[in-house]
Order: sequence, then structure tokens, then C-alpha cells
Amino acid sequence: AEGAPGSLLATAGAMRAVGLLLAWALLHPAASQQCHPSSPGGVLRFTDRHAEIRVPALHRVPSSLDPLYGLVRRCLDLIQQNPLPTELLRTALNDPGSVRTSQVVQYELGYVVCAAVALLFTVAVPVAGMCFCYCRSRRRCGGRLRAHRRSLGCRRRCLLACLSFTSLVILISVTCAFVTSQRVKGQMEPGLGAVPSTLRTLRQHLANVPQGVQTVVDTFEVPRKQIISDLGGKHGAGRHPELAPGMDEALTMPRCLAGLSRSVGLSIHGQLKAMTYSALADLQDRAGDLQTSLHHLQILHRTARALAAARAELEPALRERRRRVVALLDDPRCTSCASVLGRAQGLELGADYGKVPSVEKVLKALAGLPRSDFAEMIRQGNGTFNSIPELAVERMAQVIQDLRGDLARTAEKVQSIADGFPLPDYTRPVSEALLKAEERSQPYLREAERFERYRWIAGTVLCSIILLILACNVTGMALGAYGLSKREDPSDYECRGEAGAKFLLVGVGLAFLFSWLLILLVFATFLVGGNIQTLVCRNWVNQEIYKFIDTPGNLPPSMNVTHHLNLRRDSNLSSAYRECKSGAGLWEVLQLDRSYDLDEHLRTPKYAADFQKRLGEFTANLGDVRLLRSEGRQDLETFARSGVDEVDYGRFQEEMKNPVVQTSLPGLARNLEGLQKMQRNSTVAGRLAAEARALWHMQNSTVQSQEALVAKLGESVQFLSRLAPHLKERVKRTLATTASVEARLPVQAQQILRQELGCFTRKELRYFAQYLSWIGQTLREDVASCQPLATALDNARVILCDRIADPWNAFWFSLGCCTFFLIPNIIFAVRLTKHFRPIRNRLM
Repeated sequence: AEGAPGSLLATAGAMRAVGLLLAWALLHPAASQQCHPSSPGGVLRFTDRHAEIRVPALHRVPSSLDPLYGLVRRCLDLIQQNPLPTELLRTALNDPGSVRTSQVVQYELGYVVCAAVALLFTVAVPVAGMCFCYCRSRRRCGGRLRAHRRSLGCRRRCLLACLSFTSLVILISVTCAFVTSQRVKGQMEPGLGAVPSTLRTLRQHLANVPQGVQTVVDTFEVPRKQIISDLGGKHGAGRHPELAPGMDEALTMPRCLAGLSRSVGLSIHGQLKAMTYSALADLQDRAGDLQTSLHHLQILHRTARALAAARAELEPALRERRRRVVALLDDPRCTSCASVLGRAQGLELGADYGKVPSVEKVLKALAGLPRSDFAEMIRQGNGTFNSIPELAVERMAQVIQDLRGDLARTAEKVQSIADGFPLPDYTRPVSEALLKAEERSQPYLREAERFERYRWIAGTVLCSIILLILACNVTGMALGAYGLSKREDPSDYECRGEAGAKFLLVGVGLAFLFSWLLILLVFATFLVGGNIQTLVCRNWVNQEIYKFIDTPGNLPPSMNVTHHLNLRRDSNLSSAYRECKSGAGLWEVLQLDRSYDLDEHLRTPKYAADFQKRLGEFTANLGDVRLLRSEGRQDLETFARSGVDEVDYGRFQEEMKNPVVQTSLPGLARNLEGLQKMQRNSTVAGRLAAEARALWHMQNSTVQSQEALVAKLGESVQFLSRLAPHLKERVKRTLATTASVEARLPVQAQQILRQELGCFTRKELRYFAQYLSWIGQTLREDVASCQPLATALDNARVILCDRIADPWNAFWFSLGCCTFFLIPNIIFAVRLTKHFRPIRNRLM
């Protein structure tokens, strides 16, 4: 019995340690256990596997010459208003010998009219030049004015303005001609070079389809590694320095760093720990109540018995002391003692603890308790619950291994995408057609390059001659005007005016001499560029060319595009172009032996069914935790039935209100000491002093120890009186809560397991879906896309029409403006030369 308090204290210390552990866990809540399908970790990053061989899309580049290009196109639309000559082209392509000249002339009527104007110009201007030379030799043209009139100044200024205006127009036109000529030269070489390079690029694109498909399929390594990482987990093995004693590192590990099994265990632990730790904390409180109640009951029993025995010992001594003090105070020799006599007569015992209820029955009921080690029991329950993450790793090891095997089999299924891809055998006709087109285009491209070189040389020379004519005009007008300003008499000879007139005539001579070459170059480039714009480019933009090609019978069998490109039988060039431009795959436009549906081959269930099924069928018991063993339950039930709550603690509290002795011994002793000082009789004074010392001795030796026992008794009574009214209810609630938690843990653990596996399944299926979607997008838009074919056609139109034909047509238009403005230039220059020379007869 004497060793019991020490063992109780040790047990209480262990319980406090367990309490700190539970409090630490409750103050560190788990992370949110919800599924996050859109978390950043669920997005895969695939390496850019775009085809190394690609056709870059070209676009029309805005230019400061766009207004000029638009003006030229509108002029050509006026010259050639006829639509695409389908009948003429059909005849020319299928039976060239049956083409009639009248048909060509009827379609090219606008160009025929322009040819007639050019021919007239070619003949008329040189003839006019020869006539002018003949007149000059006869001194009939470009001579001097015969008479001076008042209106000559106005005429001279008018001619100067007109010649300056025509020279300015010619200067602007020749500048545009120079710029557009250089632009044609700059675009022609790369444009012609783009034809074979684009054809080669298309052939390489088709040849690289199998390799590209295999490369895309091999990228399954990205989701496979991610899924294996999610299955296996990556975390360090070192212990966290701030972990509480007994806490597993897995409980503090972020779930994003754990594998599937540990993540499931952490989720179960995190979602159930509040309920479990609350039950353990409640159980710890009841165990503490049992330990502490037993301790206080023992104190109560021992203290009450000790107080009763001490009272029995104190009673005769107190009675004898009262008799002697009363006799002394009643002595007539005792001066002023009557005032204290009443107090001495009340010197009797107070509290009688022999009357309080006995707790022996309760102690007998609690004898041998606790039979179980509650601290160890709670520690084991806590340890079992905290080991759920490790248990999950152990129970799920086999299914993780099986899932890795499923991934390996899925990789084999994904390989079937590359093995069953149908294109290699069906792109050969397209490659052969592209090779043939590349070979046949070479001679034409070389001729076009040679013709462009000659055009650029002729254009540069003739533009330089026009600049020379303008230089003569400017020099002649400057010298002539300066000479007029220095001449005092109009009939006087002035060398600078004469020189100005000669410069103007040199310009006129150059214009007559080279005008026919200019008009020939203008017409030649106009005929080529105009027909390219009106016959090809205009009908290319409005898709009329595609309609002509698609119409059966328009092209000879040798030029059957659908056959040569192996297009679908129900398709044509227009529909194939639209499909390719919208991002269709080659297999969707080519004629295959059997239809190939890529979307059907990229369905997620086809590859993830086994993976999903295995996770859906997996079960494991991860929540079997015993919080309270049967002996512990019996201890608590015995505690509740022991009668602790039936003891009348009020009787103890009432008795404790009474003092040990009714009259205060220290107060009486001080009164006796005061009377001693008042006595004249030394004998009485000595006896009063002796009685005072005896009372002090009784107080210090007996009464004071009893008062200490009463204070100790009060602490136990106070604790038991607070606990007793709620004891049975608390024990009942604790037992019910513990039983409920033990029953709910396996059920809820299984629910959380299903929830976590469902979250994991959806996450991994998103990886499959992302990969398969990326395959479809990459095959359609890049590796096996037919978009490069549409891009090549668009590029051909941009190069031919926007980058070559537009500046080409602007060149002849600008050069033609120069040429036709030479006629008024000649007239104004010849008329102006007369004003720079002296007048023959001056009229007043």
C-alpha cells in the first residue's frame, strides 16, 4: 500500500507524455484531402517533336507600293474583263491543234487592242522623229520665233510649266520603274528557287512520316515515367528534426512527395486522426480520472482514520487541561481572571471525523485497479493508428507491382499505333508526282531566270536613258531661263539660251531614238505580267482554277491530279485543299484500302482499361485499430460501479467546517500570558505561565498536525466531489465513443481508400488522355499532316502573284507612263526651244 502512490505518479507521468503526443497531433492538421484534377502537377510537358522538315507559310507583306499595285490590278481588270476561258483551256490542254485563233483573239481582245496601240506607237514615233530631223535639216522645226509679241512671255511660262510637269511625272514614273524592277529581281531568284526546294521539302515530309510517327509513339515514356513516379513515390529517408517523439516521418511528409500507397495511408491517417486522437484523449482522461480518484480515495480513508485516532488521544488531555485552567482562573487570588474563565470553560473538542461516511466499500471495489496499463494501451493504439501509412505501403506493394506490369503492356499497345499507321504505302504516288514535277520544272525555271535577267538589263538601260532625257530637259530649261534673264534685247544672241535650246533638242532626239524600244519592252512585260494576273492570279484567288481542275474532262488523263496524288475517289483538289488547310491528316485525304479512324485508335479506354480495372477492384483493410482492450474496458466499468459517486462528500465538507478544538488554543494561551503580567501573587503568576506553555505545546504538537491532515483531506474531498456527479456519464460516453471509433475506422478507411484510388485513377487517366490527345494533334498538325501541301499551294500563289507579278506589272505600268509622257515632253521641248533663241524680227 505504501508503494502505491509512487506507482500512481509514474503512471500519471506516462499518461502526460501520451497526452502531449495527442495534443501535438491535433495541433498539426493534415493537408486537404480533396481531389485536385487541375493541379499543376497533373499537366504533362511533352518535348517539341514537330517535324524537322516543314514548309514555312508565306504571307503578303504590306508595302508602300500597295496603292500602285492596286491601281495596276484595276487597270488590268478593265483590259481583261473575261472570266476564266474554261472551254479554250479544255481544248488547249486536250487537243492543242484544234485551238482556233479567233477564240484566242476573242479572249485576249483587250491585249490585242493594247498591242495595236503599241504597234502604232512603235511606228508613229520613230517616223515622227525622222520627219522632225528632216525639218531641222531644212531649218523648219525648232528654229527661232519670227516676231516678238506681248503674249510671248505668257506662252513661255506656260510651256516651261507644262514641260516641268511632264518631266516630274516621268521622273516619278521612272523612279517607280527602277524600284519595282529591283523588287522583281530581288524576288525572282528566291521565288524560282523556292519551287524545287518546296517540292523537295514535301517529299522529305512524306518520307519522314514513319519515323515521325515512331518518334511520337516513343514519347509514351513521358506519361509512363510520371505514372511510375506517382506509383512509387520519391522521398528522403532522413528524420525530420522537429518531429515529436513517437511520430512517424510519414505523417508529416507532403502527399505530393509520396507514392500511391503512402499517399493513401497518409490520406486515411489525415482524415481519421481528429476522430481517433479525440477518442484516445477522452480515454486518457478517464484513465487519469481512475488513477487520481483511487489516489484521493486512499488519502480520504487514511486521513479520516488518522483524524479520528488523534481526536481520541487529544480528548483526555484536553479535558484535564480545561479542568486545571478553570480551577486556576476560579482561584480568588487570580486578579481579573473572570473575563477569561468563560473561554476556558469552552475548551472542548470540535470536529468528529468518526461520524463521516466510510469509503472502505469503494476501496474494496477498486482493489487491484487498474489491472491494465492504460498508458501503454493508448501508446499502442496511437502507434497502430500512426503506422497506417506504412501498413498501406505493405498491403499495396503487390498491386503497385501489377500496375507497373500493366504499364509495360500498355506501352506495347501504344506501339501498335505506329505499326498500324497506313501512310507509308499510300504516299508513294504523291512522292513520285512531286519528284516528276521537280524534274520537269527545272528547264522552265532556268528559262524564266534567263528571261528575267534580260528584262532587268533592258529595263535598267532604258530607265537610265529616260533619266538622261530628264537631265537634258532640266539642264535645257535651267540654261534657257538663265539666258533669257540675262538678255536685254530679244533679238540678241545669248550663248546660254542657245545651249539650253540644244539640250532640249538632244532630249527630244533621245526620246525619238529609244521610244520604240521602250514601248516594245513595256508591251512584252505587259503581255506576260498581265496574263499572269488576269488568267492565273485572279482566278487563283477566287478558286476558279481549282474548280476548273476538279471538273471532269477539263484535264487530260496524263494530268489527272486526283490520280497522281492518290486522293480519295470521292474527293477532288478543292476539297482536299480545304481539308488540308483546316488541319486534316494525310490519311484523311488519301485513297486507302480501308478507312483509318485515328480517333478510334486514340481512345483512352483502349489503353487504360486494365490499369483502371485493377485499381477499381483493389481492397485492403487499413483501419483495424484497437483503442481499448477488454481488461481496460472492465476497469472503467468497475470504476463507474464502484460507488465513488454514492459517497456523501457533503458530510465531510460539513465536518471540516468545525475546528479541531472549539476554543482557539493560541488565543487562550495569549490571554493567560496577559493575565500573568497583571498578577501580584507570584504563585498564581507562575501557574498561569505554566498553563500557557502547556496550551502552546498542545497546539504545536497535536492540534497543528490534525489541522494539516484536515487540509489534505479537503483537497481529496474537493476533487472527488467535483468528479462524482459526472463519473458514470463520462465513463459511459468514453466507452461508447471508443467502441464507435473502433467500429467506424475500418469502414471509413475503406471509403477513403476508394476515394483516393478514384482520385489517382482519374489523375493517371488524364495523363493517358493528354498523351493520346497530343498524339492526335501532333500527327494531324505536323508529323502526318497534309497541311504542308496546302501551305505549298498558298506559298506558290504568294510568290507568283504577290511577290513577283505585282511588282512586275507595276514595272511595265511605270515604264509605260514614262513612254507615253515622252510625247507631250517632245512637243513642249520643241516649242520651248524657240523661246530660248533670239527673235528674227522685233515688232513694237
